[in-house]
Amino acid sequence: MTRKQIHLAAHFPGVNNTTVWADPRSGSQIDFASFVNLARTAERGRFDFFFLAEGLRLRELKGRIHDLDVVGRPEALTVLSALAAVTEHLGLAGTVNATFNEPYELARRLSTLDHLSDGRAAWNVVTTSDAFTGENFRRGGYLDRADRYTRAAEFVRLSRELWDSWQPDAYLADKDRAQFVRPGAIGTVHHEGPHFTVEGQFTLPRGPQGHPVIIQAGDSDEGREFAAATADVIFSRHGTLEDGQAFYADVKGRLARYRREPDQLKIMPAATYALGDTEEEAAENAAAIRRQQVGPQTATAFIEQVWGRDMSAYDPDGPLPEVEPDLSEGVSQGRVPIGDRAAVAAKWRALAEEKKLSIRELVIEVTGRQTFVGTPAGVARQIDEHVQADAADGFILVPHLTPGGLDEFVDRVVPLLQERGAFRTDYTGTTLREHLELS
Repeated sequence: MTRKQIHLAAHFPGVNNTTVWADPRSGSQIDFASFVNLARTAERGRFDFFFLAEGLRLRELKGRIHDLDVVGRPEALTVLSALAAVTEHLGLAGTVNATFNEPYELARRLSTLDHLSDGRAAWNVVTTSDAFTGENFRRGGYLDRADRYTRAAEFVRLSRELWDSWQPDAYLADKDRAQFVRPGAIGTVHHEGPHFTVEGQFTLPRGPQGHPVIIQAGDSDEGREFAAATADVIFSRHGTLEDGQAFYADVKGRLARYRREPDQLKIMPAATYALGDTEEEAAENAAAIRRQQVGPQTATAFIEQVWGRDMSAYDPDGPLPEVEPDLSEGVSQGRVPIGDRAAVAAKWRALAEEKKLSIRELVIEVTGRQTFVGTPAGVARQIDEHVQADAADGFILVPHLTPGGLDEFVDRVVPLLQERGAFRTDYTGTTLREHLELS
């Protein structure tokens, strides 16, 4: 039986408390050298692509900039365009919002990146439904949750119309006949929909890989359907084998209604890891990382988001107070809202009482942990098992240190994946679509 090949991507850390920016080994989140370091490490590891997240407004907690996040991140497509000059094979994926951008302008920027990189561009399509972010834009306001996906779907369709509007042989540059483009080879786009009206000609020829790769990050039913209809890669949150298999089966099962085959959509959950020379050392390293990621301030911030009130008077290393959540309004802005905060608070309180956890220990318990923990051989085996068992097609690795957090994985785990015959030993294609085996 043919062994499924693992797809790997590198997420540049620094969007939330996953990043341990106070660690002495941590470098700048802004200097271009940090982006180059991580990108070149990923390319040395033969990863498919480099992934940059991005937000359109600084998140706030109790009316103040939420400084537990990394702030000051440069704009994604500008960074990726610069990285195109210092990498040769690595895909370059940028998060760009479909709610507060316009298709014609963004299609040009993405097509430009695809040309500059010789076919390595990818767009992570995200949407926003809150008025808090909308305040940074002329239109203001916000879209209803359902409308943001209809806008995003139309945005992607229109972008593809623009990318396809030049015929493949349009560009001639025939010096003898003084003919730069073939007559009639540049089509005019006529688009009128509920969100966009575009009438004109695109300024760039078709890119080296046809269309930039489309990535979608979302777990709601609308997000899954949008991915099944539109995306080439879905960036999910399901790290356990059982949850991953359920998500994988659900999303892949939706493809047929759009006349798509299962291999036309790659499912790549976010993943973290902790290594050690022994299983015990790896577990100790994982626990140490979690305590760095959830310091006293972070623990208090997480509790405040659920309880909806100022909790700074309570010791984060002490027990949960008896105070009940204030459900009238939240204290954070710019984060994905927590659905039923009363139910979440009750669940957290029951867990804290059952395990006798402090506030900080509770937050560490409920906010996730390293996806893969073990020796290099053990982590390689776990990753391979997830992919072979159809829990994922690969993973987007999120290191906790910038920019050197990926080095140990590339040096110690990647060679073992290669020995298993489940990961490439060299690039065999030139475009990101070829790396991802997208048909």
